[in-house]
Amino acid sequence: MQPVLIPSQRRWDLLSLGEVMLRLDPGPVRVHTARQFTAWEGGGEYNVARGLRRCFGLHTAIATALADNSVGRLVEDFIFQGGVDASLLKWVPYDGVGRATRNGLNFTERGFGIRAAAGTSDRGHTAISQVKSGDFDWLTIFGDKNGTKCLHTGGIFAALSPSTAEVALEAMTAAQAAGTIVSFDLNFRDSLWKAIGGKAKAQEVNRALVKKVDILLGNEEDFSAMLGVHLKGVSEDFAELPIHAYEEMLREVAALYPNLKLVVSTLRTATTASVNSWGAIALYEDKIIHVPQREIEIYDRVGGGDSFASGLLYGFLAGKSAEWALQCGVAHGALAMTTPGDTSMATLAEVERAMKGGSARIAR
Repeated sequence: MQPVLIPSQRRWDLLSLGEVMLRLDPGPVRVHTARQFTAWEGGGEYNVARGLRRCFGLHTAIATALADNSVGRLVEDFIFQGGVDASLLKWVPYDGVGRATRNGLNFTERGFGIRAAAGTSDRGHTAISQVKSGDFDWLTIFGDKNGTKCLHTGGIFAALSPSTAEVALEAMTAAQAAGTIVSFDLNFRDSLWKAIGGKAKAQEVNRALVKKVDILLGNEEDFSAMLGVHLKGVSEDFAELPIHAYEEMLREVAALYPNLKLVVSTLRTATTASVNSWGAIALYEDKIIHVPQREIEIYDRVGGGDSFASGLLYGFLAGKSAEWALQCGVAHGALAMTTPGDTSMATLAEVERAMKGGSARIAR
């Protein structure tokens, strides 16, 4: 495996390609019993760009599309608050009722105790799902006057429509030609694939995309559902996670895709919705790096994996070691799950403190 080499002299540290939805959170109650919701923004790929901007202070951007109405402008305002560059956002005319194009909604229950977190997406015919090859001028985006050190996208964006998978491939190919590192989070969502061919279709699409990837992220379900590489020797509830099995899985993925420079899996055991064991394992330069699981309390688990990704990528973008980057990802993901919403509210100082094993004693 070749090392991850970060290019220099680019406009952005990271550019994400994906959907940004309006998240509606019912708080401690259920979606079907709620009478009020808190609004946030969120999206698997976008959350990584936002975490790198707000927690780690890097310059990031989002390539996406929104229907031009009040909901779209609300999402744009959230993007502005997150500090992510929205100059690549495409506005699509709105027909008044959403027959042709609309903005995505995501209703998310946090879960508690034995009641698992749950999400209900309402994202059909969204503006970003209808983008096609040629809609983004990648030669200019990755060109001398712009450019990004890292392009991040993933399996959620690729699942939105046949054309989004084509756009992802187009962007990744252009990024490679520009010497840009390509990061891809498999992020399997059964709800996105079940009506368009299920796991078989997911594997067909993602096996082609992963051939263009440098940094590949996922968990055991992602690798199985998206690439057909299975974790051996575990029970259906993943109550115990044998590290040797994860090592074997990561090495199998690396052997299938020799272009990969880093393969990473998060390690999560959900004792309850409120208490998880959380860690990570990676294969880098043919060596295994392991951050053992640690029990953490969960306030809102949605977006924890995206915050893990932003912490990991920060380590490489900041010139740290792979071991430091993996520890940073685990710490940032854990902290992000202590606050509501998809996106991180952590600070770099808090992440570094957590990496050192700092306690929750009050700081004042």
